[in-house]
Amino acid sequence: MGLEAYLFVSLLLFMLGLIMAAARRSLIYVLIGLELILNAANLNLVAFQRFHPGGGLDGQIGAVFVIILAAAEAAIALAIVLNVYSRFGSICPDDMHTLRD
Repeated sequence: MGLEAYLFVSLLLFMLGLIMAAARRSLIYVLIGLELILNAANLNLVAFQRFHPGGGLDGQIGAVFVIILAAAEAAIALAIVLNVYSRFGSICPDDMHTLRD
């Protein structure tokens, strides 16, 4: 498989994540969409590192850094989702109208 195949899969992951984050049907969908976008970035980092001659481990180190950031983001975001659910009784972003005041 060439670099183009990895980039195509990464583009599909990015577009699917973007659609899920933009649909805003539920906060869980938005979080999953953001995780898909981060995974698409990881795939790009590792693919470019693999096909770059003498690239070293820069892409893999970057991917591990993004995975650590994604884990922290998921933990904080899920805590926010639980707080929103306990306060509003729903996790739909459109139901949180009191946050706009």
